[in-house]
Parts: sequence; C-alpha cells; structure tokens
Amino acid sequence: MVTAAEFLAQILDDAPQPVWVVDEEGLIVFANPAAVTVLGYDDPSQLYRRPSHATVHYRRPDGSPYPENDCPMLKPRQTGEAVNGEEWFLRRDGSMFPIAWWSAPIAMANGNGAVLAFSDITERRAGEQAVRDRDAAEVRAVESRAAQRRLVENSAAVRRQVVRDLHDGAQQRLITMLMSLQLAREDVEVDPAGARRLLDDAVGQARSAIGELRELAAGLHPPVLVYRGLVAAVEELAARAVLPVVVTGSLPGRLAEAVETNAYFFVAEALTNAVKHARAARAEVTIGVDDLTLSVEVRDDGIGGAVVDGSGSGLAGLADRVGALGGRMDIASYPGSGTTVRAEIPVGQARS
Repeated sequence: MVTAAEFLAQILDDAPQPVWVVDEEGLIVFANPAAVTVLGYDDPSQLYRRPSHATVHYRRPDGSPYPENDCPMLKPRQTGEAVNGEEWFLRRDGSMFPIAWWSAPIAMANGNGAVLAFSDITERRAGEQAVRDRDAAEVRAVESRAAQRRLVENSAAVRRQVVRDLHDGAQQRLITMLMSLQLAREDVEVDPAGARRLLDDAVGQARSAIGELRELAAGLHPPVLVYRGLVAAVEELAARAVLPVVVTGSLPGRLAEAVETNAYFFVAEALTNAVKHARAARAEVTIGVDDLTLSVEVRDDGIGGAVVDGSGSGLAGLADRVGALGGRMDIASYPGSGTTVRAEIPVGQARS
C-alpha cells in the first residue's frame, strides 16, 4: 500500500517543474530530479542539508552579495503566506539564470519550512527582449523615415529660398546691368556723357550683384569654413549675430568636411533659434573634440521650455542634421532658464 507521502514524492519526482523544500533553518531537505538537473548537480544528495540561499541565491546579477535576510523566497517560513516573483539563481558552476518562482509555507516538525517551485525563464526573457528590440527597431525606422522626409523638405525649402534670392537680388541687378549696357551701346556715339553714366550704373549693378552672390554662397558654404576651419567660421558667425555670442574652445586640426559643415550649420541654426524662438539676449558656443567625438554646445539665456517636437522650433532640424552623421543631440530647456543644445558627432577620419 503506497502512503500519501510516498505518492506525493513520486509525483514530485516525475514532475518537470523544479521543486524543493527547505526546513525551518533554510536547509534543503528535498529536491526533485528536475531541480537537481536545472541547477547542474548530479544527485539530490549533493543538495541535501545544504543552506538553500547560500547555495543558489547568494549573489545578484551585478555581482554584489545577496543577504539572506533580504531573500523573499524564505519569507513564508516567518509570514505563513505564499509569495512569488522573479529572481536569479546560480548553478553549480557559478553561472546565473533568471527564474520565475513561487514559495509557500509548509509545516515541519519544529515550525514552518517552505516549498519552492521555479522555472527557468531564459527563453521567455530572450523572446521578450527580441520583441523589444524589434519594436525599438521599428520605432527607429519610423523616426529615420521622418527625419529623412524632414531633410528632403528642408533641402527643397533651401532650394526655393535660393531661387527667390537669386530672382529678387542678383538676377534683377544683372538684368538692370544688361539693359544699361544695351542703352550705353546705343548712346555711345550720340550721347557719350549719357553712355558714360549708363556704364557707371552698370558697373555699380555688377558690383552689387557680385556682393549678393557672395553673400548667398556664404550662406550655402562659408569660404572661411573652407579655408580656416570650424572654429574660425563659428567665430565669424558669432561676430555677425544680432545678439552677443561668446565662442570658446579649439580643435587640434581639421575634421572631415561633412562633420565641419554640419557642426557649423548646427551652431547657425541654434543661434537663429535663440533669437527667433527663445528671445535670448546672449549666447555661448563651446567647441571641443576627443579622439572619437566632436562636441558642440550652444547655450542661451532665453525663455526656455523648448522641446523637439517638430512644431517649428527648429530643434527637429538640428536633431536630424546631427543624426545624419550618426551623432546624438541632447537638450536642456527649462522654462525661464534658457536652453542648451549639445551635439556629439563622430569625427571619423581627420582631414589631412
């Protein structure tokens, strides 16, 4: 005749769920084969009468000690209530694995012990992490497409502005100059003095057109950036700004053209934001570089409260510009405390 205790022991021995029992002192008095195998042991005798916490639960995943008094799995011995959660166990070889566990009190000869059932959730967590990675990748893809769309739209807007500037400025002056030259050619014999005045006017129009073309070219790619580098170009930009701007920092040499160009226009757009949106009275620009990263920071004393939300503050464009080079942008903007935008851009290979 099989007793109830023997029947229960047989069920636990055959169960795929790892189970063990600890006594009033927290010593292991029973471990079924599933628990023995999962924990990397060969026989239940290798666990019998060993302190459960000091055997499988004495260290946290970060390597720090896990005091027995903090162990929730043993609490049912004192509280008389079942508990559950997720923790990490250590195998015989010292490797760790995540578990989902359930612990309940069990009456022993001299008080309460605890019966613990647990499951290895390594695969479950790996699946959850895969889902998170997939979701994060989808979010990055959406953000990347949105950023690319904004870059395309901004490029189109810049082209339209260039066309307007050419049409309203240099093109009109060149047309006027051409008309003056045609009239001067017709009058050169009959009215030399009038022809001279027309030629002088054409020279003036040509000089003005050249000046406007130079300004337009500087806006597209400043010559000082080409010939003297980022810091000098930012200093010149600060000198032309409508608010006082202090520039600090230096670079040991020239950086890749794309890095310098994007950093320059990052500063230019940030200073424009400081005037247009932040209503700042002054600004500071700090530039520095290490072996891997160029850092550019623009700080103003404006109204603050700026966010990167694509609502027209200009910050989304800054983030897109930095992100296009694999960099990152951080912003600190508290209402009434000004705004600080900081770009960190991989420098890649320096320019020779």
